[in-house]
Amino acid sequence: MYPVNSKLIKPNLYLILLIFSVSAAFSQQVSRNEKSNATKENDKIRIVDINTIKEKVIHKDIQFVDIRTPKEYNAGYIDDAINISIADKEKFIVAFQKLDKEKPVYIYCYSGWRSHRAAKLLVTLGFDKIYDFKGGYKVWSEHQKR
Repeated sequence: MYPVNSKLIKPNLYLILLIFSVSAAFSQQVSRNEKSNATKENDKIRIVDINTIKEKVIHKDIQFVDIRTPKEYNAGYIDDAINISIADKEKFIVAFQKLDKEKPVYIYCYSGWRSHRAAKLLVTLGFDKIYDFKGGYKVWSEHQKR
């Protein structure tokens, strides 16, 4: 065995404790920042259902966007929604930059997955009032069959 030098162990122990403390504090700060970003996102994105679409969007002068592909859009869309496909992210960004960021924007896709991603992207583009239609065109078309 090697002889233990207690004069070296004590300073190293303090160094290890210091590193551990700094690491823990940093990880808590990162966690707080992630929660803060999620809160900002949640404040700007609201999930809406078919009743909200009927009451606040249909036959209203509102920014209403179908983010599905042009092929899906041409097969059927809701009311007077315009088509800005998220399939081409660059064109999507350019097209949304032409909309009014101060006014509410309602978006939908087929089932809600793409619109959820799109809503997050719209937050980064500066939109503050984003309404994501949960269930999208699928729910709308099923409701219309009744």
